[in-house]
Amino acid sequence: MAVSLVRLRRQLQSRVIRSVRESRFFPRTMSNRLGQDEQLAGSAFDSTVIVYFPDALDTLYQITPWLPAFEALHADQRVTIVCQDSRVAAQLATLSTIPVATIARYGTLDDMLARSDVKLALYVSHAPRNFECLRFTSLMHVYLGHGESDKGVSASNQLKAYDYAFLPGEPAVERIRTRLMKFDADAHTMIVGQPQNVVLSSTLRTDGRRTVLYAPTWEGAQPSVAYSSVISHGGAMVDSLLADSRFVVDYRPHPLSGVTSRDYAGATHDIAAAIERANKERPGAGHRVIRAEDESLEASFARADLLVCDVSAVSSAWLPSLKPLVVTLPATAQTVDADSGLLEALPRLTAEQSSDAAAYLWPLIDNDHAATDRKELVARFLSAFSPEESIAAFVGACRRVAVERDAERERLGATGV
Repeated sequence: MAVSLVRLRRQLQSRVIRSVRESRFFPRTMSNRLGQDEQLAGSAFDSTVIVYFPDALDTLYQITPWLPAFEALHADQRVTIVCQDSRVAAQLATLSTIPVATIARYGTLDDMLARSDVKLALYVSHAPRNFECLRFTSLMHVYLGHGESDKGVSASNQLKAYDYAFLPGEPAVERIRTRLMKFDADAHTMIVGQPQNVVLSSTLRTDGRRTVLYAPTWEGAQPSVAYSSVISHGGAMVDSLLADSRFVVDYRPHPLSGVTSRDYAGATHDIAAAIERANKERPGAGHRVIRAEDESLEASFARADLLVCDVSAVSSAWLPSLKPLVVTLPATAQTVDADSGLLEALPRLTAEQSSDAAAYLWPLIDNDHAATDRKELVARFLSAFSPEESIAAFVGACRRVAVERDAERERLGATGV
């Protein structure tokens, strides 16, 4: 009788937990871990590459730019995207033809890999749950990241967990070479350009006004990566631009802005509210607040004449447009840059300059003489690969690592996972 009661209690508990996780109110910041484990039991991956993406819905922006490159890789080697959040899996299934598997239990992943000949696992972030896949020795592990950035995390000790890091250009290799101890950067990196970048088009205004895209990063999880300018620069800068009829402001807050701080959440809301007020006071002003789920980053780029961003991958994604950009200077001295030299080559905006941002930014747009210099920066920091060539380089690099994996397995005489 007691055993039956315990079993019943566990069943009820499981149903309640599942009901909570299936609820539309379940936080976007948490992986709901609603998997297809029962359906997948005893099956194998029909692919030689998996993209391991265990994070929640609010981090979808990290993987979506990679989908065209993954599609090309899928045509060459067969790819499966592995998620732990059913909402993420559903979104990816609508955005790509690549098979998506939602696996919540570690044992399911273990069993499926043991039945498969997966050669390569790819990762677009340093998610802590990556280690649930990183433990498997039957495949090679490659860190891709979700953009080229001078944030300290770009030269993180976490890179040592992967067999390779694919990087955009030689400065990124040098950044790692000069910052990481006991790590052979030349042996564990490959240059592939930025396969997640697309050809950037422009749909600029014809009425003489100029659009400034303000796309700050989030506040980060600790002081050394607190690069966000939302509090230090954002309000004053946007007020300055809104007061000047020459400008249109597009504000694209980071999807994670305010996740760890009420102050940043409040500042993000205040900037959006200021833009809404400006539109009401001057009908037809055309200022926008753009959420990541509303449109792609490329679409936001296309409308803008100038970008203001923080130390983040947004700057390198914008760079191939050859249009002017300004990077904010973090207001706190605790941030740790992994400066590849790009930040030194770009205009910087201090917190003190923010209240006069209109006067500071207008000449950069109206009398732009730096496009040639930016073209040289693209070649230096993002390699000479065009987006199409970079996708081919990425597919070729994956193919070489898969071949290397087979050779290593044969050398080791390894079995199992």
